[in-house]
Parts: sequence; C-alpha cells; structure tokens
Amino acid sequence: MSQTVPDFTELLDGARHSAVHLEMRDVYAVEEETATVDAWRREGTVPAADSAFWRPWVELVKRTTARGVTMRRARIVSEPVSPYIRFEHAITPVNVAAGEQVRWLPRAHASGLALPGNDFWLIDERAVRFNIFAGDGRAVTPQFTEEAAVARLCTQAFTAVWERAVPHDQYTLT
Repeated sequence: MSQTVPDFTELLDGARHSAVHLEMRDVYAVEEETATVDAWRREGTVPAADSAFWRPWVELVKRTTARGVTMRRARIVSEPVSPYIRFEHAITPVNVAAGEQVRWLPRAHASGLALPGNDFWLIDERAVRFNIFAGDGRAVTPQFTEEAAVARLCTQAFTAVWERAVPHDQYTLT
C-alpha cells in the first residue's frame, strides 16, 4: 500500500470512466457529519443540496459525471437497519440527484460474496482508496494502492454486490 493517499477531489478529478464506492459498515462517526446527523436525529431534517454540508460533494459529483464518468455507490447493510443507515437513506436522494447511482444490499444476501476487509473507492478499476475506520466508526488513516491484484479483487467484489443490490428508489428500510 502506498503512503501517499489522494483526497477525494484528486481521485475523482482523475477518473476517466468509473468511480465506485462500497460501504459495508452500519455505523460511521465521521467528524464532518456529526452536526448533520445530530440535527437529523433531533428534527428529522436533511440538508439541501446547496447547503454547506453538501455543496462541495455535489459540485464534485456533477463535475465528474459531466465528463462521462459513471459514479456508483453500493451499501451493504444489516437489517433491521441502524439509526445511522436510516440517516444515510434519508440523505441519499441528494447523492442520486447529483449523479450517483446508489444501491442497497441487505447483509443476509452478501454471505456468499468475497469482499475486501474495508470500505473502498475504486477508480477506473485500477486505483483503490481504502477507507479505514476504528471500531466506534471514526475514520482513521486511509490506504491507497494501484496493485493490479487488489484492484481486480475490488472490481469483482463491487460487481458482485451491485448485481445483487436493490436500487435506492426500490429499497425499503426494515
């Protein structure tokens, strides 16, 4: 694994044809989301696409997809879903409106799949950024590689999940 880990802007700005993201945790405690998650829990509100919370991501996704890059996100989730997954589901329409395709796979349907040990972004089936999380959901130091065997594993894993997963507009929370 490389010591130099590109940030999301660099990764997506360098994508030529695809950027896929596999999420496999039921709880994330990402510092930048804390206030938004807390507001959603208290009030049930989700930030608008042009809010300070979303603006940088929405602009990056729109810029990326405008170049013809396909962006897909798949989430493997336990059912019944955690409160955090309910939050993610509530905000996902913004991801979709920005240009991401999103699918959900109940964990019970993932048992026969070979999956990497961590969430990842895979760019053009060649570059992988692993998002590493502590047990409590805090983000820790990510990893990056362009090793062909690792990229192939992630490509196969994402494809297998995507084929089994349910499109966002058809997935019902349990």
